[in-house]
Amino acid sequence: MSLSKTRLSEIESLTEDAIDTSEIPELDDDFWENANRIVPENYLQIEHEIFEWFKKQGKDYHTQINTVLRAYMETHR
Repeated sequence: MSLSKTRLSEIESLTEDAIDTSEIPELDDDFWENANRIVPENYLQIEHEIFEWFKKQGKDYHTQINTVLRAYMETHR
């Protein structure tokens, strides 16, 4: 199921007070003692401004980022 852009916009504009969290259990100390942080092997942090610029270039922005990084890598081999 995919959400329409209109519905996504409605959801994004909700304030925290408007979100019903009554059925979500609190995360107690036991939860945090047993929690594991999993970071994907390919995880890469890109500065927000750079990421947003690439996103504005089109839906294939991930490919564009990889193309730029590959070109840099090949130039510096």
